[in-house]
Amino acid sequence: MQIAQFPVPFVKMSGTGNDFIIIDHRKPLIGREAMAEFAALVCRRKFSAGADGLILIEDSDQADFKWLFFNADGSVAEMCGNGARCAARFAYMHGIAPARMCFETLAGIIEAQVADINVSVKMTDTGDVQMHREITVDDETVLLHTVDTGVPHAVVFVDDIAQIDVCARGSRIRRHTTFMPAGTNVNFVQKQGDSFKVRTYERGVEDETLACGTGAVAGALIAVLLDQAASPVEIITSGGDRLTIVFDVKEGGSAENVFLKGPAHVVYKGELNAEALL
Repeated sequence: MQIAQFPVPFVKMSGTGNDFIIIDHRKPLIGREAMAEFAALVCRRKFSAGADGLILIEDSDQADFKWLFFNADGSVAEMCGNGARCAARFAYMHGIAPARMCFETLAGIIEAQVADINVSVKMTDTGDVQMHREITVDDETVLLHTVDTGVPHAVVFVDDIAQIDVCARGSRIRRHTTFMPAGTNVNFVQKQGDSFKVRTYERGVEDETLACGTGAVAGALIAVLLDQAASPVEIITSGGDRLTIVFDVKEGGSAENVFLKGPAHVVYKGELNAEALL
């Protein structure tokens, strides 16, 4: 089976440390049945281009474009906030969409606005919110809160975020029977002055990422529901960058008119050849 027509032009982009390989796929280069395998191979660090995810930009009859989003392990994700900001800037840079645009995702139609390197994305309304849930991890009771921000997230407030073993603790919560079979992303949050530091273990990446847009939204909403903040909420990512989350809280605790604002940087442009899959 031929995986792709090489060479494959791509752009490497970073949304506050969350990095992506983005390909203009309006003219198909990668076979549908091979996309998951292709994503897993090119997202490998050290052996290939390396990234937290792969974004394929395609034509849409509902919006300016649509994306196909794959996590680094080849699994499909419904939504990714930082990926959405990078995809929007990519589309604007390549004349695929105007500065104010909308695009199609599995989570619904996403609106975005590009202003130089800064991109604001209107996220979908958050889904079910469940506060003050308790699970047992390593014989210890963990208090957490859950919300769907396009993908499922668990939020745990901690006293010293620097001391948290995000990979070990996050992976256990991510795979807890409470959240199976799909699992959940896990965010550890600490209030720091008027801002909140967030460290995220991402499902599909299976590691801590330097930023997670949907996780930032989850942390911001839970902070407001716990009366620790009011919209807009500033989130400090693991990479040290800052995201601004703006939203309105609806009855029942979910959020609408959710905006994720922050920078989307172009790292480099290049071509992938067949050896990138070895």
